[in-house]
Amino acid sequence: MEFIPYNSRLTYHKSPFGAVREGEEIVFRIVLPRSLCCTGASLVIEADCGNPELLSMTWDGMEGYDEEWWRVSFVPEKKGLYWYHFAVAQKDGGNVITRFDNSTGRLSADGERFQLTVYSKDFETPDWIKGSVIYQIFPDRFCNSGKEKRGVPKDRILRSDWGGEPVWEPDADGRITKYDYFGGDFKGIEQKLDYLESLGVGCIYLNPVFEAHTNHRYDTANYEKTDSLLGTAKDFSDLCKAAKEKGIGIVLDGVFSHTGADSIYFNKNGRYKNDGAYNSKSSPYYEWYKFGEYPDEYSSWWGVDILPEVDEENDGYIEYIAGEKGILRKWLKAGARGWRLDVADELPDKFLDALRCAVKSQKSDAFILGEVWEDASNKISYGKRRRYLQGAQLDSVMNYPFADCLVDFAISARAEGFNDRISEICENYPKPAVDCLMNHIGTHDTCRILSRLATLGDYHGSHLNRFKGGLTEEQTEFGKKLLKLISTMQFTLPGVPCIYYGDEAGLDGGEDPFNRGCYPWGKEDNELIEHYRFLGKLRKEHDVFADGEFVPVSAAMGCVAYERRGRGERIMTVANRNSHSIVYILAEEGFEALTGGIVNGRELYLEKETAAILIKKSER
Repeated sequence: MEFIPYNSRLTYHKSPFGAVREGEEIVFRIVLPRSLCCTGASLVIEADCGNPELLSMTWDGMEGYDEEWWRVSFVPEKKGLYWYHFAVAQKDGGNVITRFDNSTGRLSADGERFQLTVYSKDFETPDWIKGSVIYQIFPDRFCNSGKEKRGVPKDRILRSDWGGEPVWEPDADGRITKYDYFGGDFKGIEQKLDYLESLGVGCIYLNPVFEAHTNHRYDTANYEKTDSLLGTAKDFSDLCKAAKEKGIGIVLDGVFSHTGADSIYFNKNGRYKNDGAYNSKSSPYYEWYKFGEYPDEYSSWWGVDILPEVDEENDGYIEYIAGEKGILRKWLKAGARGWRLDVADELPDKFLDALRCAVKSQKSDAFILGEVWEDASNKISYGKRRRYLQGAQLDSVMNYPFADCLVDFAISARAEGFNDRISEICENYPKPAVDCLMNHIGTHDTCRILSRLATLGDYHGSHLNRFKGGLTEEQTEFGKKLLKLISTMQFTLPGVPCIYYGDEAGLDGGEDPFNRGCYPWGKEDNELIEHYRFLGKLRKEHDVFADGEFVPVSAAMGCVAYERRGRGERIMTVANRNSHSIVYILAEEGFEALTGGIVNGRELYLEKETAAILIKKSER
C-alpha cells in the first residue's frame, strides 16, 4: 500500500476541516517514514494569483518507531482562495507532497495543489432554511384556483384541459413562438399550503412570476408587476403571509442578466406605449443594452434574440434593481423571503455586491441562492475567478454536483467515488453555505427524475420528439424504486433537499416543455407522496440534518454509506443499488433502523435497490 503522508479531510492532518474564516488559525501536520531521512519540511502556500509563501514546519514527535510528524500553523488574514502543497528536504535532495484522489497527499510532484477556501469572518446564512425542505414550483402548472383572471393579453393560448399535453410547435427555423397557459396562480398555491406543509416544506422557490409573454416567464417584460395570469401584487402578498403562518418562506426567481425583447424596457414588438431601447436611443433604457448596428444588432442571451442581454454593470440598471427603491427591496417588502438568481455565473461582481447589500439591508435573514452548475468555490467565468461564497455575494447555490452524483449512482450502480465527490464540496464550500445548499435531483431545466431513472438515462433515443413521457407500468415501478433510493440519500446529505413540484406525485416527462406538465391533482401516486412525507417529517424531528457533520463510511460494490453527526445524534444512511439483497456489516453495534432494512447487532439486511436510515444516540 502506498504511503499517505497527508489527507486534508482528516483533522489530525488539517484542523479545522474544510473552509475557514479569515483570521482563523489552521494547523497542518504531515507524517513521514523515518527511512526518508527528512531534514526539514515546509508548507508552500499562496493566495490565488499571488506569490508563494514558505513556512517552515517543526518536528512534532514520533508515531511508533517508523514514522515522524511535522507541524505548522497558518493564519490567513484575507478571504479568498489559497493553494498549497508541502516541500520535504532530504540529505540527498528533496521531494514534494501534492494532491491526488480523495484529497490525499503523496510524495510526488505529479499531483495538484490543495485548495483552501477562506471566507469572511462575518459570513452567516439564514437559519430558517437549514434543516427544512425546498419545494420548487413552475407557477403556470402547479394549481389553478379557478379565480377569474383579469387583464390577460389577448394573444395568449389559454388551456382548459388541466393535465393536457403541453404544446411544443417549433416554426420552420426551430423557434418556439407559441406558448400555452394552464392558468396556475398564486391563489392556487395558497390553497395547497396545507399539502406542502405535510411534506415538511419550509421554503417555496417560485420560477419567475413577473409579467412576461412566455409561460416560463424568463423573458421579463416588467419587473414591477406580477403576471396577470398569476394574480395581483396583493394576491402575492397574501400568499406570502399565509405561507409565513405555516413557517414557509417564499423565494423569487430573479432573472437579471437579460430581459424579454417584448418588454417595457426593450419593446421590440411595440406592445407597450413607451419607447423601449429598441425604439429610440432617447429611451431611459437604451444604455442598459449592448447594441451593434442599431437597432437590430444587439447582444442576446446565448444568441436568443427574444432575450436581449442587459449590461449589469450599468449604474442606472443597478440602481433600478438594487437601489433604495429598487426591484429587490420592493418584492421583499411585499413578503418575499429571498431571491434565487438565474445564471448567477453571468452576473458580474459589481452587480452581485450591490444585490447582496440591498437584499440584506432590507431583510437580514433573506436567502440569496445562485444558479451555478459547477463547484462554485473555484469557478472561473468570463476569465475571472468568482467569489460567490466568500461572504459578500451569495448565501449558497443550486447543488448540481450532488445532483449529478446521486443520479449517476442510481443509473450506473457504481458506488466508488460517491463519498469523495460529496466530501469535495463539503471541503471547498464554507460551512454556512453547505448547510443551505439547494439539493435538487430535477428542475425545470432537466428531464423529470422519474423518467431519467426509469429509462436509466436513455430517455432520448427510444422516444419521438423530446420524450413526452408515457412510461410503461414496469418502467414506472422500477423508476419509483430508484427514486425512493436516491431521495432518501438526498434528504440525508448536507444541505436542503428540493422537490420539483410533482416529482413526489409520480409525474414523468422528458425535456422542456414535457418536464413542465401540470401537477396531477386527483391522480397522484400516494405511495410516493407518503415516502416524501416520511422524509420531511424525519428532517423536522432530527436537528442533525440542519448542520451536522458529513462522515463518509464506505462506497464500494454498489453500496454507499455515510453518517451525519451532531446535536447528540448519529444518523447513518446505507444505500444498496445492487440488483440483489445484501448484508452490510456495521463498524459497531447500537444502531437502530428508522426506515428500511433490518438490523441485528452489527448486521444490516438490506433488500435490492433500497436504502436504510439508522440512528445511534451519541453523547453531546
